[in-house]
Amino acid sequence: MDGIVLLKEDHKAVKRLFRQFEKTHKAASPKQKRALVDQILKELNTHAYIEETIFYPAAREGVPEAEDHVLESVEEHHVVAWLCSELQHLDPADETFDAKVTVLIENVEHHADEEEHEWFPKVRKALGRNRLAELGEQMAAAKAHAPADPLALMSAKA
Repeated sequence: MDGIVLLKEDHKAVKRLFRQFEKTHKAASPKQKRALVDQILKELNTHAYIEETIFYPAAREGVPEAEDHVLESVEEHHVVAWLCSELQHLDPADETFDAKVTVLIENVEHHADEEEHEWFPKVRKALGRNRLAELGEQMAAAKAHAPADPLALMSAKA
C-alpha cells in the first residue's frame, strides 16, 4: 500500500473513533470511556510512531521544501503525546477527562487536515509511486513495534 494512502486510512480510522466518543461520551460509563479512549490512544501512538520513524525522515530527505511542515508536525505530535500520556493515566470519571479528549480531537484533526491538504500532495509528487509503495510496506511492518507509552515517541522528547 502507498504510504500516503496508509496514513490517510489511519486518519480515517481515528476520526471514526473520535465521532464514536463524541456521540457516546455523555451516556457512557467510565469503563466504556476508558476502553474507547485506550483504543484512540493506541491508534494515535502507532500512527505517530510510523510517521516519526519512517515517513517524516523520507519526506524531509525527498522534499526539502517540506522541512518546515515536518518540523511543525513533530511539534504537534509533541503536544498530542503529552496529552495522550495524561489521558492514559486519568480516571475517566475525572471532570477534566472529556475536556482533554475534546482538546485531543481538535489537535489531531487540525494536524491530519494540514498534512492531507497542505503537504501530502507535494510529497506524493516528489517521491513518486515506487518510493511511496516502499514506505507503505515499511510503515505497515513497523506498526507492530510502536510503543504503548506515548512518552516513548521521539516527538515527546523533542
